[in-house]
Amino acid sequence: MPPSTILAFGPLGTPEMIIIGILILVLFGAKKLPTFARSLGKSMGEFKKARTEFEAELHNAQEEVERPKITTPQEKRQPVSSVEDS
Repeated sequence: MPPSTILAFGPLGTPEMIIIGILILVLFGAKKLPTFARSLGKSMGEFKKARTEFEAELHNAQEEVERPKITTPQEKRQPVSSVEDS
């Protein structure tokens, strides 16, 4: 579907949500509905956890890039004079 067609439907209201709920109840049945809701809740929790970890990783990477790098001075080495055989 083109985006203009999707936008023509508008937001979901209360009647639409009730119809969707009834369809879910019919499709999954009353016995499997708690299991479905539990697995949906676990999935949402895992998604939030992964998103939080990803955001923290991005934040750490950004701080690392913005942190000024302090270079240690290199030791000045004297050239070794060659030893001649006598």
